[in-house]
Amino acid sequence: MDTRWLDEGERAAWLRLIAVVELLPGVLDTQLRRDAHLTHYDYFVLAMLSEAPDRTLRMTALALRTNATLPRLSHVVRRLEGRDLIERFPCPEDGRATNARLTPAGWDEVVAAAPGHVEAVRSHVLDVLNPAQVTQLQQICDALLTRLDPDGLMGQLYDLRR
Repeated sequence: MDTRWLDEGERAAWLRLIAVVELLPGVLDTQLRRDAHLTHYDYFVLAMLSEAPDRTLRMTALALRTNATLPRLSHVVRRLEGRDLIERFPCPEDGRATNARLTPAGWDEVVAAAPGHVEAVRSHVLDVLNPAQVTQLQQICDALLTRLDPDGLMGQLYDLRR
């Protein structure tokens, strides 16, 4: 099999994408740690629960929405439970499953953290793009997601039609 090497333009695009993928999480994490004492992933978990019906999800569903393994998610949820931001309890429909629910303190935390997080997203991503580029960015991400998430496992996060 012959390797299809990247041409100069493809290589330039790829290296820039890798730089963004590597730098952006750190920028968002730094802002949230500084302003809300949360990691970006902590905030992501709280935000996904805040948008769920009754602010509750099965742990397996929360893991899918946040692209985490159950052990990683359990570790983070345990830490957030220790801060009284999340509570876990047996799923009433399936006693073998566990639900995670955002507590009132967790709701207050995500509501307080959201404005700074949105400002960081605007400042570092959206405000540097014009409206046409924002549309292009969505289209590019949609194309990539058809390959990266062909089964739509994280579709609850990005498919606004659901």
